[in-house]
Amino acid sequence: MASAKPPVEHCKGINGLDKVVLREARGGSAEVYLYGGQVTSWKNIHGEEMLFVSSKAIFKPPKAIRGGIPICFPQFGSHGTLEQHGFARNKVWSIDTNPPPFPANSASNTFVDLILKPSDEDFKIWPHSYEFRLRVALAPGGDLMLTSRIRNTNTDGKPFSFTFAYHTYFSISDISEVRVEGLETLDYLDNLKEKERFTEQGDAITFESEVDKIYLSTPTKIAILDHEKKRTFVLRKDGLPDAVVWNPWDRKAKALADFGDDEYKHMLCVEAAAIEKPITLKPGEEWKGRQELSTVPSSYCSGQLDPQKVLQG
Repeated sequence: MASAKPPVEHCKGINGLDKVVLREARGGSAEVYLYGGQVTSWKNIHGEEMLFVSSKAIFKPPKAIRGGIPICFPQFGSHGTLEQHGFARNKVWSIDTNPPPFPANSASNTFVDLILKPSDEDFKIWPHSYEFRLRVALAPGGDLMLTSRIRNTNTDGKPFSFTFAYHTYFSISDISEVRVEGLETLDYLDNLKEKERFTEQGDAITFESEVDKIYLSTPTKIAILDHEKKRTFVLRKDGLPDAVVWNPWDRKAKALADFGDDEYKHMLCVEAAAIEKPITLKPGEEWKGRQELSTVPSSYCSGQLDPQKVLQG
């Protein structure tokens, strides 16, 4: 009986790393590794995996885990002087035993609260004091919610700035069968062309080669439509104005040691982010950024999926 398992379970994962398993009553689940504060699994009530994790992912510090939802902080990509995507995804987080209060309507969720604070070593790399609190919650219907709260706890009066992303890897049937709705006609920075700025065309985004773009001033809702699975992911976000779309395609996939040569066909990253305009916090100030992932069945309509219902819904 699945119901006999606890809704929140602390256990050991791959290579003995600590993880927390969240389960909701209808059968949905999520797994969060304390290493990286990283969600590595999100399954629906049918037990189908919604997130992509590479079969070659290395669950061994200090290497970041390839897949799931890595957290990019305090730097996205190479937008700064730190290592690629910052250091939060390479640190062991702690269970937060005294989290700040959340809105009452989130009480029915199954959740875990994690916290990251800088070590003396971290301070040498990025000389700021902060508290990064992360709540990973599974709603009764199986939706997955991540809420990040970052507070400046500097005692020297100094503000700090950071960029951020939830680097979500979605599991898809085939990259050629997928399209993204909600980013049409928006400006983007193309990481494959030295971050040059372009404007997206008016159609839904489809994929036939490598893509690495940062869309700017994006809507709070983005839909990822998987024709073959007749499934649509809906990404809702708050406090995160940008959206990154990434797929390495074949050549780059072969160059990544922790990524299967053909796995690019079965993943797509769509990432809620704050990159173009870094977040600046004065001492005592707090920033909050959340993302909510859900899935809906896609209905066919004259050979096309009807995403407008999803985006307006």
